[in-house]
Amino acid sequence: MVQKYSLLNNVYFLGGFATMGGMLFGFDISSMSGVVGTQRYQEYFNYPSSSLQGGIVASMAAGSFLGALLAGPFGDKFSRKRTIMLAAMIWIIGSIIQCASVNVSMLIVGRIVNGVAVGLASMIVPVYQSEIAPKNIRGRIVSLQQWAITWGILIQFFIQYGCSKIQSNAAFRIPWGIQVVPGIILLAGISIFPYSPRWLADKDRMDEALEVLANLRANGDKNDPEVLAEYKEIEDAVVFDRTQAVRSYAELFRKPAVRRVFLGMTLQSWSQLTGMNVAMYYIVFIFQGAGITGENANLQASSIQYVLNVLFTIPAILFIDRWGRRPVLIAGSTFMALWLFLIGGLMGKYGSATSFDGNKTTTWAIQDNDAASHAVIACSYLFVCSFAISWGPVSWTYPAEIYPLRIRAKAVSLSTASNWAFNFILAYAVPPALQNIQYRTYYIFAGFCVAMTIHVFFMFPETKGRTLEEMDELFNSDVPAWKTRALPIGKQNVEDDLEAEKMAEATGEKTEL
Repeated sequence: MVQKYSLLNNVYFLGGFATMGGMLFGFDISSMSGVVGTQRYQEYFNYPSSSLQGGIVASMAAGSFLGALLAGPFGDKFSRKRTIMLAAMIWIIGSIIQCASVNVSMLIVGRIVNGVAVGLASMIVPVYQSEIAPKNIRGRIVSLQQWAITWGILIQFFIQYGCSKIQSNAAFRIPWGIQVVPGIILLAGISIFPYSPRWLADKDRMDEALEVLANLRANGDKNDPEVLAEYKEIEDAVVFDRTQAVRSYAELFRKPAVRRVFLGMTLQSWSQLTGMNVAMYYIVFIFQGAGITGENANLQASSIQYVLNVLFTIPAILFIDRWGRRPVLIAGSTFMALWLFLIGGLMGKYGSATSFDGNKTTTWAIQDNDAASHAVIACSYLFVCSFAISWGPVSWTYPAEIYPLRIRAKAVSLSTASNWAFNFILAYAVPPALQNIQYRTYYIFAGFCVAMTIHVFFMFPETKGRTLEEMDELFNSDVPAWKTRALPIGKQNVEDDLEAEKMAEATGEKTEL
């Protein structure tokens, strides 16, 4: 029976709203990047040293590491939906603590609590999205996670920019306090969302799984051929998974799962080693090194970078399911390496040792050379654009789609935890690096970008156009990663596909990847 149209049956709406969990991460990034260079923040927290400032920023990533690890078992036991709700509740608590901070210790505690929420949400939201989305738009739906992050960064930045004019401690307390709003909206909205059909099937709630799948794919028609075909795939996958090893973290490190787990963890680690989030956290220091002086000038230059981050994520969302995953990753890291080498070279040639009042981090800067300053800023903008259109969205999409159902939540939790582990390390280490090795820091990140390009080319198969249940066939084949190809997208005639499969079985033919 076909039901009346509802937004709660619209995959774009469900996937898009759920990414408010990603927006929390964006809010948190800007909650620090917009204040670390302001006089009010520096005075109130007694001019933190570069290592202490690194610790303040990195505390969120430490909490996120814990949250990402917890999200796996929580997502399996309590459902993807309820884990997102838990993340929203924890976020609200952490934001209140941050807003009320009276010293560095309280601020760090608030950021750790917020980090747990971000870790939970950043891991479980892509899983939820991938499990409700059809294969032909799965990349687009999961890519919305990265777009939400960029919007969170942008919105919070402009809140920070407006509050920077306030001549009191409210200049940083208001932006930290206002973070509770997206948390409340996420908690209220996600509570009425459907459960993941694949999670329901895994819990033997097959009738509910079919109902949700029918609502998402055919407006409630349980007899739709595509619905029945996908339902059969899910049912077969659940039955097969139960013949395999027990669901434990130990299974993740045994064949055949270990290869995919390694790919997911390294992809998320590489996304941090591009240096993008470091550039967002410490954008004030980076532009000071480029020769942008004055609080207003720096904030304005930063705002352009945040806007570009939002705009250049859009093409990836629209075309990731046409371009594929491999070409986007390889092109993105190649261009990022180019811009980082140029930034390091320009700052090394035209910069000199310097110091700034109230800022112990920036010890090398371009001075009295507008052309070199503008070139560095342009390369910084191009670096952000290159990340936004490539590694930003794909680093969330790829890990969420490559694992079998029995280990998906735990495997994605490890992948996301790897992201946060490197986020913590870099957030803590970069301020001392900028202080001590200065422009050479950019060469290190450029080298990482070269390494990840090589790694993706030789090790990462193309996943475009395949259902989640078809990933086993892809990864268990002997086809080298660089020879895998994307499957065509578009609505296919399921009955013809099933008939072709029967004919192939009858004639003994095998379909090539």
